[in-house]
Amino acid sequence: MALNNYVGVAGINLVAALLSIPVIAAGIWLSTQVDSACVQLLKWPLIGLGVAVLAVGVAGFVGAFWRLPWLLLAYLVGMLLLVVALACLAVFVFVVTAGGASSGHAVPSRAFLEYDLEDFSGWLRGRVADDGRWEQIKTCLAATPVCSDVNHTYGASAQDFFSAHITPLQSGCCKPPTRCGYTFVTPIFWISPISASADPDCASWTNDQSQLCYSCSSCKAALLQDLRKQWRRADLILLVATVLLLAVYAFGCFAFRTAKTDELFRRYRQGHT
Repeated sequence: MALNNYVGVAGINLVAALLSIPVIAAGIWLSTQVDSACVQLLKWPLIGLGVAVLAVGVAGFVGAFWRLPWLLLAYLVGMLLLVVALACLAVFVFVVTAGGASSGHAVPSRAFLEYDLEDFSGWLRGRVADDGRWEQIKTCLAATPVCSDVNHTYGASAQDFFSAHITPLQSGCCKPPTRCGYTFVTPIFWISPISASADPDCASWTNDQSQLCYSCSSCKAALLQDLRKQWRRADLILLVATVLLLAVYAFGCFAFRTAKTDELFRRYRQGHT
């Protein structure tokens, strides 16, 4: 293969390696979000696949730059498998975050929204709402400043709180559901109504600052809402990176085949001179 052909293929492989950066960055970004940090389902697949794409892309660059056809062939096979894996992950994330009420349910005289578990896919609910998993997630959430932040920001009056556009987590985990009829004192301290409710979420609420509504179904649903929003953003990055990587890979295959054809033609001419 001529030197300029090797350099061209090396450049293409370097571009493929660079396309791993947004995939890795999406995984790192998820780890900085409270919800995804407590539910590490998508973070590691993104980072793992991104690192694999980077490693295979660098291997392809090395194989082209130092003229190692066997390493280039390994690159072509490995990158194809990774592109398929990335595409499958992108489709999977889209499917499990699709459907249901994506924006929550409006509450009378409230600016914030509330959420129900039925709004989410069975797969997501199974990975979060299961009692065994939720105990660990609940402990993680309780250690974050999510509820103390809403108390400090909107604790001046009931009207300030009711007109605030709080986050799904703050709506579902830091206060009792509006339907329970609790009386506002602060965003994280409420007076129980005189008549008891059979609603499990209403009975789960407590003014204990380490408990609040972390055991409520509304908290689980709020977490899923945040996860769905974050996963969709990460999935968009994943989808774009996969399409670009597929285009670069196809171009690389074409360049590699062209270069091999040129080399065979050159050897043929040398053998007949």
